[in-house]
Amino acid sequence: MTMLSRDDVQRAPKVVLHDHLDGGLRPQTIIDLAADCGHPLPAADAESLGRWFVESADSGSLVRYLETFDHTVAVMQTGPAITRVARECVEDMVADGVVYAEIRYAPEQHVESGLTLDEVVAAVKEGFDQGMAAADGRIVVRQLLTAMRHQARSREIAELTVAWRDRGVAGFDIAGAEAGYPPTRHLDAFEYLQRENAHFTIHAGEAFGLPSIWEAIQWCGTARLGHGVRIVDDITVHDDGSVELGRLAAYVRDRRIPLEMCPRSNVQTGAAESIAEHPIGLLTRLRFRVTVNTDNRLMSGTSMTEEMFGLVEAFGYTAKDLQWFTINAMKSAFLPFDERLKIINDVIKPGYEDLAELAG
Repeated sequence: MTMLSRDDVQRAPKVVLHDHLDGGLRPQTIIDLAADCGHPLPAADAESLGRWFVESADSGSLVRYLETFDHTVAVMQTGPAITRVARECVEDMVADGVVYAEIRYAPEQHVESGLTLDEVVAAVKEGFDQGMAAADGRIVVRQLLTAMRHQARSREIAELTVAWRDRGVAGFDIAGAEAGYPPTRHLDAFEYLQRENAHFTIHAGEAFGLPSIWEAIQWCGTARLGHGVRIVDDITVHDDGSVELGRLAAYVRDRRIPLEMCPRSNVQTGAAESIAEHPIGLLTRLRFRVTVNTDNRLMSGTSMTEEMFGLVEAFGYTAKDLQWFTINAMKSAFLPFDERLKIINDVIKPGYEDLAELAG
């Protein structure tokens, strides 16, 4: 079978569950919005600015990596600015062949100029609605509201999630530095969400190891693991090629807990040496519930097409493999069952049948 080309992958229907709104701005949009609010930038033109973001994220310096978000968040402090960013996010997803997306952001980071939390969510909703309307049914987009691990507003953001869940918000998330900020610090928020039958995911097992994953699952009750790449630390590959799973890894696989894996981002942050050495290869072979995601498209200079094509190049994945990743993601989406099933049967499977014929 002929290896899939980048164009083949671009045409394939894709699903993204882990993408940060403030990590996916267009460089020109940042320049425009920075001029409106008087925010200084490290580069004056879109090409140079885009290169600065990727190089900063690749630098190996956590301080410089975090500085990139200082610039994107700074220009997202008004309703119109947030709406523009949200609308363009949907446009970029459509151009990339994405048919379903859950986009996350932390509302508490966008209130410095006087917006309320509800106004932030409403501004994102307006942008997503505009983008979906222009796409004429080609994409469904939902919000995930993120609380920051180092702050004390997680219960408030959880309540915001429940208040908006019938108006475009699909679930809740926590993000930020794992080390020193375990998910159990936010147990009150997770217990509240469980009582309200609300969906949530937790960033766990990216920069920190198995204890973070264990707490997220067994104490907090997460439905999915944001990244979850360090679950590989509980898997032993013996010299004879046999594989032994520890109890936590076996539990994650047995329970089909989705892993929101972001290969390029993980290479940038040092969680993997390269795409070819990324644990996604082993975890896919062992049939964990692996999904492929972008994390921060601007900082990683990536897209769902680039993420998936990178896996095609590294592991020789076929259309059948990419369909497996995509259906995994759609099965794991925080969307009602009948809506998930409709997208799988009416959009994803036919799209990959066409792709398999082209590649065959």
